[in-house]
Amino acid sequence: VQLVESGGGLVQAGGSLRLSCAASGFTFSINVMGWYRQAPGKQRELVATITSGGGSTYYADSVKGRFTISRDNAKNTMYLQMNSLKPEDTAVYYCHAPIRDINYWGKGTLVTVSS
Repeated sequence: VQLVESGGGLVQAGGSLRLSCAASGFTFSINVMGWYRQAPGKQRELVATITSGGGSTYYADSVKGRFTISRDNAKNTMYLQMNSLKPEDTAVYYCHAPIRDINYWGKGTLVTVSS
């Protein structure tokens, strides 16, 4: 299993970024996927999840209305569109795949939002 995040960077408050997670080594199209983040000095927290077909999504209250999770099963890729970014969104963002009771993680991509 391999999960590779990309798309992080430095952005001003109010700006947007789009993260991608390229997945391989498992049947992506039948797997729930998610994004987590970990800010400096804080625990890793759930940001959003998406079901295998993309028909159902979940968002943490802190990002609801600003972030959109999506997936392209033909490309084995998951996305996180982040709009109206705030300094408190600064964190390393991780792609997550729970597969047969094992949690797989990417190495993360850093998002820094300046005020």
